[in-house]
Amino acid sequence: MTSFGGAQMVDWNLAVATATRLVRPGPEVSRDEARAVVSELRRHARSSEEHVRAFTRMAAPPADGVAPAPGGGTPVLVIDRPGWIRANVAGFRELLKPLLEKVEGRRAGRPGGAVLSAVGSKVTGMELGALLSFLASRVLGQYETFAPPGRDLPAGANGGRLLLVAPNIVHVERELDVEPHDFRLWVCLHEETHRTQFSAVPWLSDHIEGEIQTFLAETDIDPGTLLERVREAAQSLAGGRTEGEADGGRSFVELVQTPAQREVLDRITAVMSLLEGHADFVMDGVGPDVVPSVAEIREKFQQRRASGAGRLDQALRKLLGLDAKLRQYRDGERFVRAVVKDVGMDGFNRVWTSPNTLPTKAEIAAPAEWVARVHRKES
Repeated sequence: MTSFGGAQMVDWNLAVATATRLVRPGPEVSRDEARAVVSELRRHARSSEEHVRAFTRMAAPPADGVAPAPGGGTPVLVIDRPGWIRANVAGFRELLKPLLEKVEGRRAGRPGGAVLSAVGSKVTGMELGALLSFLASRVLGQYETFAPPGRDLPAGANGGRLLLVAPNIVHVERELDVEPHDFRLWVCLHEETHRTQFSAVPWLSDHIEGEIQTFLAETDIDPGTLLERVREAAQSLAGGRTEGEADGGRSFVELVQTPAQREVLDRITAVMSLLEGHADFVMDGVGPDVVPSVAEIREKFQQRRASGAGRLDQALRKLLGLDAKLRQYRDGERFVRAVVKDVGMDGFNRVWTSPNTLPTKAEIAAPAEWVARVHRKES
């Protein structure tokens, strides 16, 4: 818990309580139906591992000559929306701890700092809870990279967990009117690819966490500057500026960055585009052999991704930078597809050699440049 003088920067318990109270209920299912969905998702997660590893030719490296456990030793948890909220609050606490201690340390030395912290923690907790309630009904699954140690992790686990949000998967399969069993396996293929990425590439998790901590360390914590940028973000969102105007098309996340942070974010964007695009590529590559209705699912899901919902949903997506995440899927998949076509799957897998072989943001848009840098220079 991040606290100084008894006050917290974020009231995490209030965040969980707020999100759980605000989150919409999931689709109506009977108890037997719910059990069947959970059981099926667990089966699909297990079968997906074999499909993904065969297609990608990626496997967790042996430790001390011992073959790795399935999934690199990471558990698969089928959860509901409140479970997703609790898991992500725990991850946020772990990831943001250094930043919050830094900010709270400055505030504690100011007159009235303890009072401001006590009040601010409640406000921040409620705001975080509202955000999590929005996201909790949309996430189908995730590989939780920054799970706190010692929590539901078996011996030898690499610190991550695969989460599958059952009510959201059922909601989307009904909304799209697709074959439920096919859709559940299709989702598991995507999420299992993420688990394979992190279990087969031991340095990847530490690298991403290091980039995020570098980003957070560069945070401009001067309240006046932050307030000014928040005001700019609000005006940009409310005014609906066009792409040609100042700050047009930029999210709140982008508006609060320093120049140094933008450089770090470019690197984070590139690696996230790689991971998401790779998962989509694998999902489509494996799909035709094991998911009979994959073409219909893919078409309908892409339409859903692109359309969003009402104006509030679109505004929140813009504010949070979620539109940028949609571009990551598209641009990353194009990068992976182009590289595999040029140098084959084994040639593409050179991307996992070290942080130096990860593509830059520019190379994501121009795959031939990555191939030239990583492959041709040794010719």
